[in-house]
Amino acid sequence: MRLLISIGAVLVAGVLAGGDVVSVAAPGTRYQPQQQAADKDTQSVDVELILAVDVSYSMDMDELAIQREGYAQAIVSKEFLQALKAGPNGRISVTPIRRASRTSISGAINFAMPLFDEDPYHGLRRVIDISGDGPNNNGGPVTVSRDAALEKGIVINGLPIMVKEPSYSTMDIDNLDYYYEDCVIGGPGSFVIAIKDREKFKEAIRTKLLMEVAGRTPERKVVRVAEKEPRVSCLIGEKIWQDRWGR
Repeated sequence: MRLLISIGAVLVAGVLAGGDVVSVAAPGTRYQPQQQAADKDTQSVDVELILAVDVSYSMDMDELAIQREGYAQAIVSKEFLQALKAGPNGRISVTPIRRASRTSISGAINFAMPLFDEDPYHGLRRVIDISGDGPNNNGGPVTVSRDAALEKGIVINGLPIMVKEPSYSTMDIDNLDYYYEDCVIGGPGSFVIAIKDREKFKEAIRTKLLMEVAGRTPERKVVRVAEKEPRVSCLIGEKIWQDRWGR
């Protein structure tokens, strides 16, 4: 379900639950489906944002809960709504999508790309926001999907989750933030915010959404993969999967 957030017209009253927006309402009014359909015909938005969140088995229940709550709290926070209001249109469109048991970052990007053309909104920017705790290990190479998105003018940002020590029994890798910087993100102003402290999970999600709405980037400069060799192999996830499970 695609959600339109408009200052002074529609505020979010729902939460992101299991990768879906469960409710939208205008304060003090009942937002009718007919009204929503009519609004969609002519809506221009500051940014079309797709949230690709990791729901693979590598995410423990606590991480999943914090991730859900983080997004839900961020999109109704005072800071987020103020940043939204400051945009030229004062509105954005947001949709969350899910991944399956294995981690397919390339699959998430491939699934997200046509959604921009199918939705009825016209955004000044198009952004795919990817969060996860491991590298791509299913589907096509992540760099191929990333480059296809960049050719369409889509920006990809990343939120690597690094709150656990890498374990042989999982697909965790060292330097997941380097992997995201060199293999996943791309486009003008793209950035990575790594989560290395579980207590700062929600804060990082809020900061990331604020930056995406406002079109800002972190002070730290990210060196693009086109400018140098990746510090972490962009096929490391596929190699780990093949070495451990041979399929």
